[in-house]
Amino acid sequence: MPPMRVLMLSKACIVGIYQRKLEEIARLGVELLTLVPPSWKDERGETPLERAYTQGYRLETLPIRLNGNFHLHSYAGLGAAVHRFRPHIVHIDEEPYNLSAWQAYYHARRVGARTLFFSWQNITRRYPPPFAWGERWLLNGVDAALAGTESAAAVWREKGCRCPIHIIPQFGVDPDLFQPAAPCPPRPFTVGYIGRLVEEKGVHLLLTALAALEGEWQLRVVGSGPQRQPLTEQAAALGLAERITWVEWAASAEMPAQYAALDVLALPSLTRPNWKEQFGRVLTEAMACAVPVVGSDSGAIPDVTGNGGLIVPEGNVSALTDALRRLRDDAALRTRLGGAGRARVLAQFTHAQVAAATVGVYRDMMGT
Repeated sequence: MPPMRVLMLSKACIVGIYQRKLEEIARLGVELLTLVPPSWKDERGETPLERAYTQGYRLETLPIRLNGNFHLHSYAGLGAAVHRFRPHIVHIDEEPYNLSAWQAYYHARRVGARTLFFSWQNITRRYPPPFAWGERWLLNGVDAALAGTESAAAVWREKGCRCPIHIIPQFGVDPDLFQPAAPCPPRPFTVGYIGRLVEEKGVHLLLTALAALEGEWQLRVVGSGPQRQPLTEQAAALGLAERITWVEWAASAEMPAQYAALDVLALPSLTRPNWKEQFGRVLTEAMACAVPVVGSDSGAIPDVTGNGGLIVPEGNVSALTDALRRLRDDAALRTRLGGAGRARVLAQFTHAQVAAATVGVYRDMMGT
C-alpha cells in the first residue's frame, strides 16, 4: 500500500526546533511535504527560516504575500504545489479565519484531499464579513480539527464545528535537546523570562515583583518586542538596570543554553479581552530542562505547568514576589519541581508523542 501523502502549510515550521515533529511524522510512514514562507514578521521583527531537522520529508518555501498580516497573508504558487503533490490530506496549520487557511482549503478541495486545521484560539471571537463567511465556509467542510487545548476546542464547538476535534499541542519538545544542564559554578539566583516583549505577557509586573525581592538575584530577559524600551526605562527607574541581562535573539537550537543559565522561569501573563495565554511553549521547554516555572493563572498556564512549578493569581505582584522568594530560598523545592516538570514533559509533551497523535488523526481521516 503506498504511503499516505500529507501536505502541511505552516508558517510556524520556519522555527528549526519545531521541525523535529515533522521528522517524527515522516518516520511513521507519512510522505510529508511541508510548505513554509521564507520568513515571518511580527512585533519582534522578521524571523527567517531555520533548516534544522529536515530528514525524511520535504521542506519547501513559497513566496508569501502581506508577510506579517495575520489575517490576510497568503502564498503565491500554493495551488500549483497542491496539484503537483496530489496529497491525500492537507494539514492547514492556521486558524480558520485567515485568508491562507481558506486558500489551502480551496486548493485541497480541488484535488479531492481531506482537510484539517489547527487552532490555539481560546477566546470566542465574532468576526465581521468576510472573515465570518470564510470561517463558516471552512468549518462546514473540513474533515477534522486539532486544538492545542480543551478551551480552544470549546471555542470551535460553540461556533458550530461538527467535525471531530482532537486535543493535541501544535508542537512538542525534543527531550534530548532540552535536558537538565550540568552543575554550574555558584551564581546569584537567576530568574528568566523568554518570549515576546508585549504588555500582556506581564514582564512589567515581573520587574515590580523583583524590585521587592530582597537579597541577591539577577534577571535574564530573552526576547524582543514593542515593550523593550518601556521595560528598560522601568528597570532603570526601579534601580534594577545592573541586575538585568537582555538577550534580543537566539536561534531556536541555542535555546537550551538560555535555560541552562536560569534557576527559574517566570511567565506572569495577563488575560485581556482579546487574548489569554494559549499554551506557553517556554513552559514545556523550561520543564524539559528541569527548570521550575512560576506562572500566572492566565489561560492554559496551570494546565501546562501541572506539578512542574508554582501558579500565582494573574496581576498579583506580591504573590509573584513570594513565589520567587520561596524558590530562591529553597533549593530542595527547586529540585523537586524541576524533576516533576521534566517527568511531565516526558509523559505528555514530546515531539514524538505529538507526531504519533497527529498521525493517528490522519489515519482516522483516511479510515486506515
